[in-house]
Amino acid sequence: MGAIIAVVNKKGENATDTAVAMLKILKHEDVEAFGIASPTIVKIEKSVEALQNLNVNSPVVVGYTFSKILPLDKPQPIKLENATLVFEGRIYPTQTEISDAEAVAKKLPHNHEKNIKTIIKEVEGEFAFASAESQRLVAGRDTMGIRPLYYGENTDYAVLASERKAFWRIGIKEVNSFPPGHLTFVDEHGFKFKLVKTLVRSRAKEITMQAAAKKLQKFLQKSTKERVSRLKEVAVAFSGGLDSSIIAFLAKNLGADVHLIHVSLENQPETENAKKVAEELKLPILVYLYSEDDVKEVLPKVLWLVEEPDPLKVSVGIPFYWVAEKTAEMNIKVLLAGQSADELFGGYKRYLNDYLRDDSKKVEEIIFSDILKMYETNFERDFEICNFHNVELRLPFATYSIAKFATELPLELKIGRQDAGLRKLVLRRVAKNLGLPQSVVRKPKKAMQYATGIDKTLKRLAKREGLPLKEYLQKTFRTLLKEMLENE
Repeated sequence: MGAIIAVVNKKGENATDTAVAMLKILKHEDVEAFGIASPTIVKIEKSVEALQNLNVNSPVVVGYTFSKILPLDKPQPIKLENATLVFEGRIYPTQTEISDAEAVAKKLPHNHEKNIKTIIKEVEGEFAFASAESQRLVAGRDTMGIRPLYYGENTDYAVLASERKAFWRIGIKEVNSFPPGHLTFVDEHGFKFKLVKTLVRSRAKEITMQAAAKKLQKFLQKSTKERVSRLKEVAVAFSGGLDSSIIAFLAKNLGADVHLIHVSLENQPETENAKKVAEELKLPILVYLYSEDDVKEVLPKVLWLVEEPDPLKVSVGIPFYWVAEKTAEMNIKVLLAGQSADELFGGYKRYLNDYLRDDSKKVEEIIFSDILKMYETNFERDFEICNFHNVELRLPFATYSIAKFATELPLELKIGRQDAGLRKLVLRRVAKNLGLPQSVVRKPKKAMQYATGIDKTLKRLAKREGLPLKEYLQKTFRTLLKEMLENE
C-alpha cells in the first residue's frame, strides 16, 4: 500500500528531481520505503532523502511510497521487460504466492496497449497504476475509481499522482481526477485518454423484490468474502445503521474477527443505538467520543488529507479520520465500510423528495449521475485519510457488478412512496433475509455528519470567527497550504 507518482518532462530533460520532490511531500511516518524508476532503472531506498542523490537520468520517471499491509506486499517500482511499473491497489481473489503488483506485472510482459486494456476490463479489484516506457507514460484506473489518481500539466511537466498535494509541490495548480475505467498515454504533448470500461445507464429490468434481494445478497457475500479472505481480523466503520451492520454481519459469518469502531461527538443519540445494535449482532464495539476542542484540533489534519475546503467532505472526513486512527492504534490493517450503498440504492432524502413529486425520470438521472461521481465525492477522500494512517480501506458495496446490478433495478425497489418514506428498500430486504434485527432493517438513514454532530460543531466554530462555514474552511485551508508547502 502506498502512493504513486509519474512524471514526463515535456522538454526531454531529466525528471528525477521533480519525482523526488513529489514523493517527499507524500511521505508520512508509516512509509517504509521510497522508489523511483526510469523505463530501465529501478532505485528503492528507505528514505526519500536517499533518493535525492540518485539520478536515473530520464525524462520519464515513476515513483512509489511503500507501506506494508499484507505479508506479500513489496516495495516498488517493478521492472518489466521493456518498462517499469508502479501499482497501487488490490486484485481479487487475493494473491497467495506473489504480491498484487507482481501479479499485474505478469500480465504486462511487453506493456502493449491490449494487455493494459485487459487489466482494466477484466481484472476484479480496485487499483491505479502507471508504467514508464521509453519517451512516454501509460496509466490506468479501475472502473469504479476506488483508488485515488489525479492528473495535471503545465508547460514543463505532465504528471500523475495519488494525491493533489504532489502537484502543488511542483507548481501545478489545476489538478483533475483521473476518469475511472480509462487508460492514458502521456508524452511531451500531454495526455491522451481512452475509455476502456465504464458503467452505462440502461433501462430498468423487470424483477421482483424477492429475486432482487436474493441476487444482491449473493453479490454482497461474494464481495465481502473477497475483501476479508485470509485476514484474521478486520475493523468496521460502524454507525449502527443498515449498511455497516450488513457488512459487519457478513464479515463475521465469513469467520473474520470483527471489531466495530464507532466515533461521535459526546451526547449524540446515535451512539446508544450503535451499542444496542452491536449487542444484537453479538459483536464487540469500541466507542470513542470527542469534544468540540477535538474537532478544532483535527480540522487542519483533515483539510490537508481531504485537500479541499469542501464543507461536506470535511464534515464526513473528520469522523472517518478518527475511525482510521483508532483502527491503526489497534494494529488492524484493514477497515471495512459501507460507502456507496446510499448512491446505489437510493439512500439520500433528496432522492425521496423528487420521487414524491412524481419525477421518477429525474430521480433516476440524479442517482446514476451520483454513482458515476462516487470516486470524487467519497472514495478519494476516504482512501487518502486511511492511507495516512497506514490502514487499507475496503468497500464491499463498491464493485462494478453491484453497481451494474443497482443501475438496472426499478426505482420502486429502492425508494418507497409509502412506508414512512424508507429508502434502500431492496437492501433492507437483504438485511431481513439475513436475519438482522428489526432495529437495523427499519432504521431511517441519517448522514454521518449529522449523526455524529460534526456539522453543527463546525458551523459553531465558524460562527465564532464571524464567518460562514465555507469561508472559514477556505481561510483555514489557505493558511495550512501555505505553511505546509513552505516547510517542504
